[in-house]
Amino acid sequence: MQTLIPRTIILIGSLLLGFFSFPQQGKTTVSGVVKDTNDKPIYGATVLVEPLNKGVSTDEQGYFQLSIGTGNGSYTLRVTYLGFDEKRVPIELGQTGESPYNIVLEESSYDLDEVVVSGKSIVNQVKEKAFNVNVIDAKKLHNTTLDLGHALDRTSGIRVRESGGVGSQMNFSLNGFRGKQVRFFIDGIPMDNFGSSFQLNNIPVNLAERVEVYKGVVPIGLGADALGGAVNIITNTYEKSHLDASYSYGSFNTHRSMVNAIYVSKSGFTAQLNAYQNYSDNNYDVTVDVADINTGEYYPDQTVERFHDKYHNETVIANIGVVNKSYADQLLLGVTTGSSYREIQTGARIVSVFGAWHRKGNILMPSLKYIKKDFIANGLDVRLNANYNFGQEKNIDTLHRRYNWFGQYKEYDNPGGERSYSLYEYRNNTGIATASFDYELSQNHKFSLSNTFNTFNRKGEDQLDPDSEIYEQPRKTIKNILGLGYGYEAENWSANIFAKQYFQQNKFSQSYNPSGDYGDIAYRDQTNKFSYLGYGLALTHFFNDDFQIKASFEKSYRMPETEELYGDLVNLQGNIDLKPEQSYNYNLGASYWWHMGTQHHINLNANGFYRDASDFIRPVLNNNQTMQVMDNLGSVTNLGIESEIRYQYREKFSAGVNVTYQNLRNNTKYEGGQTTESVVYRDRIPNMPYLYGNADMSYTFQNVGGTGNLLSIGYNMLYVHAFYLYWPSLGDDKFDIPEQISQDFNITYTWKEDLQFTFECRNIFNKKLYDNFSLQKPGRSFTGKIRYTFF
Repeated sequence: MQTLIPRTIILIGSLLLGFFSFPQQGKTTVSGVVKDTNDKPIYGATVLVEPLNKGVSTDEQGYFQLSIGTGNGSYTLRVTYLGFDEKRVPIELGQTGESPYNIVLEESSYDLDEVVVSGKSIVNQVKEKAFNVNVIDAKKLHNTTLDLGHALDRTSGIRVRESGGVGSQMNFSLNGFRGKQVRFFIDGIPMDNFGSSFQLNNIPVNLAERVEVYKGVVPIGLGADALGGAVNIITNTYEKSHLDASYSYGSFNTHRSMVNAIYVSKSGFTAQLNAYQNYSDNNYDVTVDVADINTGEYYPDQTVERFHDKYHNETVIANIGVVNKSYADQLLLGVTTGSSYREIQTGARIVSVFGAWHRKGNILMPSLKYIKKDFIANGLDVRLNANYNFGQEKNIDTLHRRYNWFGQYKEYDNPGGERSYSLYEYRNNTGIATASFDYELSQNHKFSLSNTFNTFNRKGEDQLDPDSEIYEQPRKTIKNILGLGYGYEAENWSANIFAKQYFQQNKFSQSYNPSGDYGDIAYRDQTNKFSYLGYGLALTHFFNDDFQIKASFEKSYRMPETEELYGDLVNLQGNIDLKPEQSYNYNLGASYWWHMGTQHHINLNANGFYRDASDFIRPVLNNNQTMQVMDNLGSVTNLGIESEIRYQYREKFSAGVNVTYQNLRNNTKYEGGQTTESVVYRDRIPNMPYLYGNADMSYTFQNVGGTGNLLSIGYNMLYVHAFYLYWPSLGDDKFDIPEQISQDFNITYTWKEDLQFTFECRNIFNKKLYDNFSLQKPGRSFTGKIRYTFF
């Protein structure tokens, strides 16, 4: 830590010196509201300042705000929206005390087919950045019952693997990197300490406005040690009071509900509430081999029902504070609270079956959020966040039984459990503080500084063994990521360069035998530290309005996570000998927009990527193959390509296909100091999909059952090619996870814009689906959902 502090001071000092070495220039902001002739806000209208060609889209209340920079003088505000006449408003930039603009659009007298949509949405603006980023417009999925994990699973380059149904363990893969190698954020805040009751596959998609997926190279504003990418969930924010509520019921007794309520007063006082819950019995059928627990008689290929897999979680996110004040654009005090309950049906493989073991968890996390544009100096934007999780987890395994898949069990008289005989209750005591500063020196030059600090301290006790010294041993981690960057934007190209300082300190203990006598155990405290410097570059160029190329590079590091070091007490065994992993990430991509008249639009995207990773952290089965443990693999390379094509016809029909191929190879020629070439050298990395893709289409019928009412029909298909569980070169006993094809169907009826009814069928043809070896996922399921919104 001592080596980090001087570097931090030098970097901060250098940046501040750079800030004030240049003349401070004014920064002009244009804002206002766009409405129709009925005084109804228009959402998604494009507002463009000409000839600066800077634009933004209006939010749900028709509000827009656009920072211009130093372009003082006379300009034109051009406002367009599909089905309305274009409006041009003369404006004078640089005048003090300029009032917001109230713009009224009139409905077009022309047919909608003839209207040309100009300008770009926020989603497209993010896509056009120099970084290799995909953006999911979550608002288009709000009528579905998808969680964020399954919404991301439809994106090129991404595979979301689960061990079962609702609430099951999830593994996220992005261009060959997976699990903790990819970082997750909510509004730029790391999700490292949110606990088991707040996971990607139990968060409803309605919580998000959009999701940004950064591949390979991560901006410094997302301060984290991501090895190969990051996911930033942008939540719904509203300038005015708003209510969004939904409830769904489906197969396997699955219930989901969500409420998003926001109140904003004229004085700027705001209260925000996000609440959601998930419940499922997860009692779907699986096909397994079963032996009678009493007679030993063997029954192959039996169809049985999962009988111990109930899951539920409840979460409330509440904030109170002020917005749009002179001292703060946002100043919010909040708390996230929730609980989860999970019955554990299987181990890492389906042959391990349990009937009583379960886990409980809760989250209690106060938070602070502060955002201010033009803080102290014009052009200096500040964002501060802090939270601390006081939540706890409890592992309950107290019945000494052995179960089979018929639900039969054999009970033993002596104390014990199904796996570990545990009543262990622990707190991870995790905290995060982030700070980011963006300084726009001029319209072309921007400097950024960010810092993220994490702390972890697991403490717990087992009521079944309260005097055990093992629970008093330290399991502590502190981590700090400091980033400094510079961005340049010209008319048709932009560039970003950045550097990141990584630091981690782990404190733990190891057992040893001080006397050599059997059963004599003592503990020795140990500490290890890691400090590295990473860096990167991102470039993009527009040949014209419809053709873009982008390239990026980063040398990144990823420190071992606390669960990887200390275990998760379920199916992941700890490994305190893990070393940090590093990777050289290269990306090259192109996008082309093809417009056939005003009705047909095609978007083509192709991206190539190469990863060269050292000390690659990957999961393997432990010695008795009942749990997983993370292990370092000396060198891994990954050369791949992903491509997507999307077609849009007016506002009625859309279709798309994406495909990803990744050649993830073991590049470790000699293992453990050996001089003989490894038998698995250049083998494909096992237990990783290497060819997969999605296809989707939807059609919307307008004015069904009344003016403005909509009927939408959608279809989605997921394909994953078969892949091996173990190394391909290790003979016939390597097993494989078979080819997966899953097809989903949904239909939504929207009545008077604020009430929606949705029916979904997932896995239409009831295929057997596996993300992990032998762990079967749910078969065909049906769900109905009702959603109400009010502005």
